[in-house]
Formats: sequence, structure tokens, C-alpha cells
Amino acid sequence: MAVNRSSSVAGVRIPDSAIAKQATELLLEHGTEFLYNHSLRVFVFASLNGQRRQLAYDGELLYVSAVFHDLGLTPRYSSADKRFEVDGANAARSFLEGHGLGPSALQRVWDTIALHTTIGIAEYKEPEVALLYAGVGLDVMGEGYHELPEAERAAIVQAFPRAGFKQQIIPTFFEGFKHKTDTTFGNIKADVCAYMMLGFQRKDFCQCILHSPWSE
Repeated sequence: MAVNRSSSVAGVRIPDSAIAKQATELLLEHGTEFLYNHSLRVFVFASLNGQRRQLAYDGELLYVSAVFHDLGLTPRYSSADKRFEVDGANAARSFLEGHGLGPSALQRVWDTIALHTTIGIAEYKEPEVALLYAGVGLDVMGEGYHELPEAERAAIVQAFPRAGFKQQIIPTFFEGFKHKTDTTFGNIKADVCAYMMLGFQRKDFCQCILHSPWSE
């Protein structure tokens, strides 16, 4: 897999600790070039956002979170019945446990990955959680696009090309959870199923209430 391993991009240093390097190797082994470039863009976007907002955050934990945030879509880490975000969070936690990180750091990384698609909550959590959420939002939906100078956007995309991202990301999402579409109930990935599956029937929260086993 031919990928960019630059030590810094757009003024952001790419972590090169043993933990960071091993996390990167797992992404390269079990992910794809497409996911690698997406994950690295997300990290750089998140870091620049953190610098601009003058937030105190752990760059290594943010990097590991970015690297693992979509690994739950891959066959290696995908479960039969959990949201892909939870699969990625569980994988990252297991990885970091092996490096002796404490409960606080483990929980922060778990939350950062598990909540990265949770609109209305992630942005109010700890800096790493909020920054990864914003980095994903910028890369996937263009949220905050105009807040980032054109020169920085260009440098990031040159280092980690988008390469048809708009056309590839929806099928990539779907491939990761098409075997467990029920896990998209109540979250934005139900939109992916509706887009990819003709006649997809979403579960309806109100119907769940009205057809519960309670007598009244």
C-alpha cells in the first residue's frame, strides 16, 4: 500500500511514538489506502482545530483515536451485533491496554471513537472527543470547511488524497455494517442503509413505543 508517511502536514506533527507507529501499522494491515488517507486527514483537521481553539489535548490519544475510528468497518474488527463505532472503540481500548495505559486514557479514547458520529453530544465532551468529531465532520460533510485556510486544505489533501471520496465513502460505510443493519437504528448510519438498499425499512421509535409489551 503506497501511502504518505510524512512527519508533519500543514504544520501538524504526525505522532511517531511506538504506540502511534503500531496503531498505524494496524490500520495499514487491516484497513485500506482509502481509510488510511481519510483517518490521517481527520487527525490533521482535528489538530488544526485544536490549535486554533487553543485547546489542551493529548495528541497521541487523538492520533490513535483517528487511526481506529473506522477500523470497526473492517472484517478484522467488525462484530456481528455492535455498532461499528463501538467495535472500533473496543479495538482501540484493547490495543492501548496492551501498552499499559490507565483507565482515564482508555475511557477517553473509547468515548472519542464511539461518539464520533453522535451529533449533539460529542462536541460537548472532552477535547479529544470534540476534536475528532469535528475532524470527521469536516472530512465527510465539509463542516467548518471555510474556517480552514485554502493553503492548509490543499496541503492536507495533497498529502492524503481524497481520491473520489464522495463516491466511495457511502459504499465503504455500508460494506462495514450491511450484515447488521439493525445497529443503525437511532443513528445517522440508517441514512446509509436507506441510500444503499432498495426498500430498506427503518425501525421507527414511535412504533417501538406503541407496540411495546406494556398494556398501557
